[in-house]
Amino acid sequence: MNQKEIRELIDYLIEKDIAEFELERGDVKLRVKRAGKAEVQFVPAAAHIAPVALAAPVVGPSVQVPAAAHAHAAAPGQTPPAAADDEAGLHVIQSPIVGTFYEAPSPGSPPFVKAGDAVENGQVLCIIEAMKLMNEIESDVAGEIVKRFVNNGQPVEYGQKLFAVRPRS
Repeated sequence: MNQKEIRELIDYLIEKDIAEFELERGDVKLRVKRAGKAEVQFVPAAAHIAPVALAAPVVGPSVQVPAAAHAHAAAPGQTPPAAADDEAGLHVIQSPIVGTFYEAPSPGSPPFVKAGDAVENGQVLCIIEAMKLMNEIESDVAGEIVKRFVNNGQPVEYGQKLFAVRPRS
């Protein structure tokens, strides 16, 4: 596969808005994955062939955002000032595993906890199902549930916020 063929392939993938593409031809493997830009990797099947890399910029439609939207937007990774004040002094309980969040022990049962409930250290707050195992998530602080960050049945990631608890003084 020569550079002209690769360029034509990339142009076609951009035109058809294909996000991911993989092709194996002989001892060359071509993989294209787009996420704002096109990335092309060559992985030789034989160890004696040197890898070749080619990156092609993707020109997409531009989006105009009103200036007012920038004035209220927080920088990535930061919380807006009002949210930071609301969460000051709160203890956040995070998911220790990847799985599915369940608020109750079984469908139709009342939730373990809801906003406004008092909780004790070690009290079960929810269940996270991972690999067909039901893992009870316990509170690591005594206090009052202020907020639940996830919905019942929602997938959760490791370290994702589950509950905000106002610790007891």
